[in-house]
Amino acid sequence: MSELSQLRPVGYGRFRPSEDWFVHEVEREVHRVLIGTNAERVLDTLHALCTHLDPAIDVAVRDERTGAQWEGHGLALPDVREAVGRLRLPLASYGGVELSLFTGDDQLSLTPELLLVIYARTDRWTFLLEEMGFVERDRVPAPTWRLTANALRPAPALQQALGSAAARLSLQGIAS
Repeated sequence: MSELSQLRPVGYGRFRPSEDWFVHEVEREVHRVLIGTNAERVLDTLHALCTHLDPAIDVAVRDERTGAQWEGHGLALPDVREAVGRLRLPLASYGGVELSLFTGDDQLSLTPELLLVIYARTDRWTFLLEEMGFVERDRVPAPTWRLTANALRPAPALQQALGSAAARLSLQGIAS
């Protein structure tokens, strides 16, 4: 059994009303995969999938609550994975952050609404998602909620975690 398929805990799905899903579209030779699941699993999925990126990646972060933005280029993948691992709990708890990990060929982006979007030059990500137990759908389900910056409550623990991750990775702040 592969590392990706082990992301499903024993008893997973027993009380779930719907499966984890993805929608795959291709436009102008760019594959776009939109992934939907619960908050914790989407972050676990991001963490697992980023192992398939190049050894050096770029990172962009935007906090919708404060407008704070950071970016870094040519960062070591193990360092980024470690930082993403530390952010999983606060991101799953509060949302409202856009986090993108990218190379010249692939981009993994967590949306502020806690969806995962992949942009790629190949369809390899769909095979990895299927191995993890995600089911392909024809279209994106209707959203159950929409994020507005005014609806986001202050999240000091998230701001502190983002600041720590930015410092650990030596990300540069971007003026809004």
